[in-house]
Amino acid sequence: MGFRENLKDELKYQDIKVKELAEKSGISKRTIDHYLASRSTIPQAEAAVKIAQVLDVSVEYLVTGTESSVPKSIKPEVVDLITEINRLPPEDFELVKNFVMRLKRTVRY
Repeated sequence: MGFRENLKDELKYQDIKVKELAEKSGISKRTIDHYLASRSTIPQAEAAVKIAQVLDVSVEYLVTGTESSVPKSIKPEVVDLITEINRLPPEDFELVKNFVMRLKRTVRY
């Protein structure tokens, strides 16, 4: 399913009317109706973010129908750091891993 179908499903699931979504998101009802039309287009990123925030879902969910496996509580910069660490050669990865484990033992939360 695409954005249109996922948006329709989420509006129905949450029992939210297009007019209410428009008011809360600051996006015109006409524009949201266009996203829901049979020959709709995917909104610009800014509009998709506003809609997702109002519905308390991720943009990824609205576009793909699936949620990210990364919890919302993890900061984006942490995800970026993990991605970079994952690209390291095995010997450098072990160095970083050992450093983090030592740091974990010395830092009190």
